[in-house]
Amino acid sequence: MVRRSDVTGSDGVRLAAWEFADPPKDRPERDGPERDGPEKDRQESDRQEQGGRENGRPGPGPETDPAPGVLLLHGLMGRAAHWAPTARWLAEKHRAVALDQRGHGRSDKPAEGPFTREAYVADAEAAIEQLGLAPVTLVGHSMGALTAWQLAARRPELVRALVICDMRASALGAASQREWEDWFRSWPVPFATLADVRKWFGEDDPWVERPSPARGEFFAEVMAERADGWRPVFSRRQMLKSRETWVYDAHWEELAQVRCPALVVRGLDGELGRAEAQEMVRVLPRGQYAEVADAGHLVHYDQPEGWRSVVEPFLQETAGHPVPSST
Repeated sequence: MVRRSDVTGSDGVRLAAWEFADPPKDRPERDGPERDGPEKDRQESDRQEQGGRENGRPGPGPETDPAPGVLLLHGLMGRAAHWAPTARWLAEKHRAVALDQRGHGRSDKPAEGPFTREAYVADAEAAIEQLGLAPVTLVGHSMGALTAWQLAARRPELVRALVICDMRASALGAASQREWEDWFRSWPVPFATLADVRKWFGEDDPWVERPSPARGEFFAEVMAERADGWRPVFSRRQMLKSRETWVYDAHWEELAQVRCPALVVRGLDGELGRAEAQEMVRVLPRGQYAEVADAGHLVHYDQPEGWRSVVEPFLQETAGHPVPSST
């Protein structure tokens, strides 16, 4: 089953948090976005809107829910449902929560934001505190990984361990932002069918070097049907605003401030190169390195078994690790 809780983030933004596992007997079941398609996601979310929500009620305390907390943070344009397979195997030993970050999924998309680094980090901090997840293991992909390590640096007493998936610490620069602007303009929206979505992002997109069904499916999950066809559930303008808050700066100093154990994971064909990943491990006070074969940027989505094989041992190793103090 899938259970939804609402979190009040920075500036009062409403955030949707999801648990993709059978809830304990003393907690009610909730429907939510399964991985079998955005249309079902929309229908089930509509039922939730009619039936009411948790409205940010904190999760059970340690006496009733001793499982260690994990917060899963998706990347730019992603959504919590992309973590569903990971969350389900995590739920065997953890309380795993995936967050729809502001501007994404079923969370609020305030017209003018803010979509700053500070806002994203504060939202994740609010989710940890309101859902009773601390001390938490943060698992982040791409933009979500940056949010995770910035939060770990800022609030070390909340974070037990950290998994960084395919996110660079170096500045990407103005040229990268212009490339994204051009790429967004190239999207042939609206798409007539979800099959067209899968084909364009999996085969026809000029950024695709070779066919990638997983990439096509990834983008199919972030589309919603409108009167004229299928369009993204997010605003491309807002995605660019989110991205411009990190691409011009390097983030090595914040990495160096992370006190907890941290695992840097890259796909062999991803955006994070081996040399930079290993330098990130060196800068992290307690860094470790892992790579997943035959995976691109969407490591956890491309190769879920390979992803699990490198992340699960790290989580077992850090399960009882003492949490750093804030001083």
